[in-house]
Amino acid sequence: MKVSAQKEYGLRCLLAIANKGAGATMTIPELSEAEGMSQPYVGKLMSILRKGGYVTSTRGQIGGYCLASPASEIKLSAVLAELGGRLFSEDFCDRHPGIQEQCAHLHDCALNGLWAKVQAVVDEVLSQATLQDLVDRKFDVFSNVDRESTIPVMQ
Repeated sequence: MKVSAQKEYGLRCLLAIANKGAGATMTIPELSEAEGMSQPYVGKLMSILRKGGYVTSTRGQIGGYCLASPASEIKLSAVLAELGGRLFSEDFCDRHPGIQEQCAHLHDCALNGLWAKVQAVVDEVLSQATLQDLVDRKFDVFSNVDRESTIPVMQ
């Protein structure tokens, strides 16, 4: 299980727009430069986010993309689902049977419960987290860092 580039970069584009402030717009070239991505890739991501209802687009000289809702109303779980789904889903074993038609551990899997538990914890965190939480750096591990060791300090 890993976070796909599409999820990471899609969130980064939304965050870049949100950091500009309410009602602000950014163009594909601006997002591309700010996030270090190609313009075609940014265009693809913004198309997905527009179709999902997270951004709106305006054509013209002062056009660009802006958030469709306030950042505090945009749930990260929904955005990530739009950008590619969950980290682990119940059909995982059906999609990864190895060289066989069905997984060798279909009815006796020691791993499936672990992945389901990890997904449940991830779902709980993401369903409560908003884009505004990212703007406010609520999850910033470096806000609690012992600067000499660069290891996050637990509170």
